[in-house]
Amino acid sequence: MESGSTDPAGAVPAGAAPAVAFRNITKRFGAVTACDRVDLELHRGRIHGILGENGAGKSTLMKMLIGLVLPDEGSIRIDGESRAIHSPLAAANLGIGMVHQHFSLVDALTVWENVALGEAGRLDPGAIRNRIGEIAEQYGLVIDPDARVGELTAGLRQRVEIIKCLRRDPNIVIFDEPTSVLTPEESVQLFASLRQVVADEGRAVVLVSHKLDEVLHATDDISIMRQGQVVDRLLAAEADAPTLARGMVGREVSLRSERAALGVLSVDEANGFDDTPIAPTTGSTATSASDGRRPVLSITNASLRGSGGTPALQDLSLDLHAGEIVGVAGVEGNGQRELGDLLSSLLSLDSGSVSIDGTRVPDGRSGAMARAGIGVIPEDRHDSGIVLDMTLAENLVLVDQSAVAQRGVLDRRSLDRFARAMIDEFAIQCAGPDAPMWSLSGGNQQRVVLARELAQNPKVLIAAQPTRGLDVGAIEYMGERLEAAAEAGVAVLLISSELEEILDLSHRIVVMHSGRIVGEMTRSEVDLEQLGLLMGGAA
Repeated sequence: MESGSTDPAGAVPAGAAPAVAFRNITKRFGAVTACDRVDLELHRGRIHGILGENGAGKSTLMKMLIGLVLPDEGSIRIDGESRAIHSPLAAANLGIGMVHQHFSLVDALTVWENVALGEAGRLDPGAIRNRIGEIAEQYGLVIDPDARVGELTAGLRQRVEIIKCLRRDPNIVIFDEPTSVLTPEESVQLFASLRQVVADEGRAVVLVSHKLDEVLHATDDISIMRQGQVVDRLLAAEADAPTLARGMVGREVSLRSERAALGVLSVDEANGFDDTPIAPTTGSTATSASDGRRPVLSITNASLRGSGGTPALQDLSLDLHAGEIVGVAGVEGNGQRELGDLLSSLLSLDSGSVSIDGTRVPDGRSGAMARAGIGVIPEDRHDSGIVLDMTLAENLVLVDQSAVAQRGVLDRRSLDRFARAMIDEFAIQCAGPDAPMWSLSGGNQQRVVLARELAQNPKVLIAAQPTRGLDVGAIEYMGERLEAAAEAGVAVLLISSELEEILDLSHRIVVMHSGRIVGEMTRSEVDLEQLGLLMGGAA
């Protein structure tokens, strides 16, 4: 690995120009100013964290550095020279690489084939496999080079994205939410290795993240963005979580949301919660799993096979009652995604059944679960939650158009009124109902999904990874909305890889391993050691 601006030991010469200098960078999308006169410097030998709410301008700024978006005003200087970066290829030629938050992989190809995409000249599969192995070992990202990407879990796909970037030996590296689907251990290994490489070889690394603890421990410098501007600059060694949280949202945030963003929760905190279901306000009576009342949702002896033919769900049974939030804990890849897909009518059972209010719902039949009263916030909003090229208003009625249509034809005035009401109720930051979904930040896209599903007045709400990639303020908002839904009598199934989120919100917790429910406990009964053993498959 080489870096042209360092000596053999990797030290950065005294007085050297910044690796990257943004000067007065401005970018507008219609009436929305995504970046507003941004000045920011990235230095070699240091990891620079960029924090901000969804929509603060972080990703837009990084897309300008990688050549995916062109600035309207201002300049970008690389090692002291002004550069016009018109494409990702131009960025790559300048030694700039980026690990994107949303995967840019080809499912039909293997890992090594995806890593090799875009390479010039004749391919050497053996050399590529060997290089993948070297990077995997160095950064703790073990992967099978011959695995087909379409059959990998989200965490393994993220490893492929990181390896794909690092194989090109960039000396300026951008990580956009790189650990949102990695385990804590993988994240620690990744940043420990990065810190060593940065120190030895004088690279400049940018970490765009919503995880406060990750930024505090993995970076040297921190910039906080809000409403398109840099509002604060700090040294990581002198910062703390409350300061960062306040800087991001411009106000105090709840301790719970701060903990969720940090990714920390103590045993005392976990055992200090009241596990009584919240009484609904719609006439239903909140019930626990043991009070004998009929559940709203019943999954009975459900079994199905995944895409590779291996068992994904195995004899799984689960009941949900009105007014309760049931959290599904477990290491990713143990059937959680298939459970969500089953309740989205995307998968059919080999055996077993799903019932709503005692009536069996046909599985695998398009729209059947939604018509029965199940709303779904999907695990990957880009994959199955929204259509980026459609407008915000059109995305709000993807599930059901009956309220805004006459004789099967959309009524534009009704659609506009409905969309404006949802924009106001859910505080969606956008240019208006006709704004394309791609122009919204990730957090606002998630609000559109939430608004659409709650507008159907569901009996059951499936929330799969609802805060993945969201900032501390958006995490707070999503938690409040899920709790409000439960208060209104909705049965909420929370599927999350964020254990802190499950412990914070759930009245009851079930643990999945190898497609089975292997344990259950109320929130007040939680023992973190026992929970960890169950997640690892211990009896």
